[in-house]
Amino acid sequence: IATLAVLFCVYCAANLLMLTADGDVLSYAMGSWQPPVGIEYRVDRLNALVALIVSVIAAASLAFGTSGADARVREREGMFLAAFLLCLTGLLGMAMTGDAFNVFVFLEISSLSTYTLVAMGKSRRSFTAAFNYLVLGTVGGTFLLIGIGLLYQMTGTLNMRDIAERMPAVVAAGPRTVLVAFAFFFVGLTLKLAVFPLHQWLPNTYAEAPSGVSAFLAGTATKVVYYQLIRVIFGMFGAAFVFQTEQIGRLMIPLSIAAMFFGSLAAVYQTSLKRLLAYSSIGQVGYLTLALSFGTEAGVTAGVLHLGAHALTKAGLFLVVACIVTRLGTDKISSLHGLARRMPISFALFVVGGIGLIGVPGTAGFVSKWYLVSAALQGGHNVVAVMILLSSLIAVIYVWRIVEIGYFKSAAEGEGEELQVREASPRHLLPAAALLGASIYFGLSSTAVVKFAQEAAAQILGGLS
Repeated sequence: IATLAVLFCVYCAANLLMLTADGDVLSYAMGSWQPPVGIEYRVDRLNALVALIVSVIAAASLAFGTSGADARVREREGMFLAAFLLCLTGLLGMAMTGDAFNVFVFLEISSLSTYTLVAMGKSRRSFTAAFNYLVLGTVGGTFLLIGIGLLYQMTGTLNMRDIAERMPAVVAAGPRTVLVAFAFFFVGLTLKLAVFPLHQWLPNTYAEAPSGVSAFLAGTATKVVYYQLIRVIFGMFGAAFVFQTEQIGRLMIPLSIAAMFFGSLAAVYQTSLKRLLAYSSIGQVGYLTLALSFGTEAGVTAGVLHLGAHALTKAGLFLVVACIVTRLGTDKISSLHGLARRMPISFALFVVGGIGLIGVPGTAGFVSKWYLVSAALQGGHNVVAVMILLSSLIAVIYVWRIVEIGYFKSAAEGEGEELQVREASPRHLLPAAALLGASIYFGLSSTAVVKFAQEAAAQILGGLS
């Protein structure tokens, strides 16, 4: 039933994407209460794409939901599936709602169910990870709620499109309260996005969660919050206020660069695969926020491209790790010596995902980083463009480290024994192969995707969504 529900979400999201591909915006008034009085669901190119990415990754991750090494998940299958579907509901709701308060409601729905999913990990450390995420997530949600309250006080509405229309007059009357509201929005969302230095919850959460949950969260949770950050900056407050009046780019650019290097360097020194990928995600979030820091259409285009590329690649890599954990019983890097000879398909998929993280030509990661570098050069940020290239080279180190251990080391050099290990089942390999295969496909055939991202960026910057 859960699988059918998720597949139906994929079908609906794909239809929404086709309906909005020409620039149309779909509006649905809940309970026939017309906006801005009633709650509105509003779908355009960008959030239809986000909804499709979330649904596809949920479908792929559910294959690992109740199997593999996560015994606690198997023991509580019904609870796990209920929490999984509730989390998916919250993420899709955040992507599609046109009401600012509903963003907070759906954020809490997805967060509360995420805490439950993380706590179902196979070790007692998962409880600590879930509790830390709960505390920091609650702080982030509270900041967001305060920002919504301040914005309602200034504009008298909760409809996000209505807020955008009233914002110029409100800013002209006196921007102090608006600035405070934006500060609360910005801190709340960046904490949930795990922007450096507000990233402390992410490594333990991804590392200690069940394997399928790690893949699901890595590919969806931060991406939906990133979409909301785009919507808040460009769709509600406006690029002129954020980047010209308040010049928030002076804060975002150095923090983004710090995240790019910190996340990648920390990944090099990790002792487990899931923790390595978790710290890598912090670096990838740095690329996402850097794209927004430019405050330009080219930057938003690069951000949208990297959102999709990273979602597919990182979710696929976590599913590959889930395949390894299913057979090996651990994700410790010291136990992977010579494992590529016993699990050749899994390690081949890891290499595909790894080159996607690096940004090798032929992958979606290369396309998104190419446009990110182009956006930096167009904005006159030549040094930033060099930083993007240098931080990408660090990814070569931690990806090659796994490749070297798996392919060129013998089992005798590691802590584990490879004799009883065999390749993962097709049921587990196919979802990972599908996501990573999509990353390669969009890397080789990127014209349509780039055009779509450019149109989505133009739509949201033009206030047409």
